[in-house]
Amino acid sequence: MTTLSNKPPVWFWIVSILALLWNLMGVIAYLTMAFATEEMIASLSPEQQSEFLFEYPAWVTAAFALAVFSGFLGCIALLIRKKWAYGLFVVSAIAAIAQHIYIFMNVDVQSYFMPVSVIVVCLFLVWFSKNAINNYWIS
Repeated sequence: MTTLSNKPPVWFWIVSILALLWNLMGVIAYLTMAFATEEMIASLSPEQQSEFLFEYPAWVTAAFALAVFSGFLGCIALLIRKKWAYGLFVVSAIAAIAQHIYIFMNVDVQSYFMPVSVIVVCLFLVWFSKNAINNYWIS
């Protein structure tokens, strides 16, 4: 069985690198939230402190971790041209959507811009990786 492989266009690499940077920011946000000390939280503004003081259920925190780490690994998979990126992006999108549904329903969100942006980017990366598979850019 032979597999077809096409050279991806330059914009594929640009989008993949931008997606990697986006997901790296998500990983940093998760690690900051997970490992913030009381001194670090005390040095923040009152609005930022309230985000750290809200106690999320364990499954929401797990969904956050799953979303950012699977998204980050999905970007690595894109860059090494592996089609399992698609599965990782699907997991990332489902986890991000579950996390944000809980947040929308239970937390007084000051701005919907960032949570909606996260979901849009997750769904875009699912589509983007599926498109890359269909065009034989990743295999």
